[in-house]
Amino acid sequence: MAVAGGLGITSGTVFAKGKHEDDERPTDDAADEPAAVSAAVRVAHFSPDAPSVDVLVDDEQVLADVPYGDVSPYLELDPGAYTVAITAAGDPETVVFEDEVEVAEGFATVAAIGELEAETFRPEILTDGEPLPEDAEPGSAFVRVAHFSPDAPAVDIFANDTPLAEGVSFEDVSEYLAVPAGEYTLSIRPAGDPDEVAAFDVALEEGTAYTGYAIGYLEPPEEFADREFTVELTVDGMVADEEPKEEEPKEEEPKEEEPKEEEPKKEEPKEKEPKEEEPKKEPVEEEPKKERPKDMVNDKKKMADRVADDKEEMADMKEKMKDTMKEMATDYDR
Repeated sequence: MAVAGGLGITSGTVFAKGKHEDDERPTDDAADEPAAVSAAVRVAHFSPDAPSVDVLVDDEQVLADVPYGDVSPYLELDPGAYTVAITAAGDPETVVFEDEVEVAEGFATVAAIGELEAETFRPEILTDGEPLPEDAEPGSAFVRVAHFSPDAPAVDIFANDTPLAEGVSFEDVSEYLAVPAGEYTLSIRPAGDPDEVAAFDVALEEGTAYTGYAIGYLEPPEEFADREFTVELTVDGMVADEEPKEEEPKEEEPKEEEPKEEEPKKEEPKEKEPKEEEPKKEPVEEEPKKERPKDMVNDKKKMADRVADDKEEMADMKEKMKDTMKEMATDYDR
């Protein structure tokens, strides 16, 4: 069976005590990702026939419902001895492991390996990120291999067809090897056999330590058909660019000066130009009224006299008529 594809990488994030969502230990005042960590431990579930598990440290839950194939973030611990218990998820009575574990300074991975059915289930404790080869060339990355596939034979690991680790058997963990940082195709082959059983593309960063965990079944039982042989790649130890950085004081950009509103210039009073005097109008000499001709005056007088005469005549006529009427009335009475 050959498996190929891209490879997911589990990072080296660190949670302070009580800061992970499943960690029920009392919370410290430390930050979520402390700048200086003396010791930190993560848990990897690589037992292919085991259910999801809960993890307790000195009877306090630190992780809950960890599924097969999962690698937790690092959890901060003080160096010392602790009672570590692994139980079926949500079932504290079903204890699959309980023992005292010594935690040293630095970073460590507690990997659950083996099989429950075969009674080989156990934790394997790995020290992460050390020791690294002292003769590494500048620009190197560091890789080790852990063989935790219970039914796979010893394997050889190749990087771009160059042997990286040879004859690695179940439960073996190789030392860190220095390789030039860059992109690789990792190939896994049965020891001494040119035919690969799995291949993965990876990008290895300079100065970073990695572990490639070979896990799962080479020939999975029917009930665990989804737990085929694969490789889980992890970043070991806190990644440099994940450490909290002190914020550099921001340089204040010089403020652009707002343009000042120019005050309106006071206009000096202009000297009034002397107005040109309009030439005075000379008084118009009134023309002497024309005198009416004397003939017209005489005519008017004549007319007035005639009207007066007519009025007198009419008055006489009225008197005469009155007298006539009286006479007629006298005659009628007779």
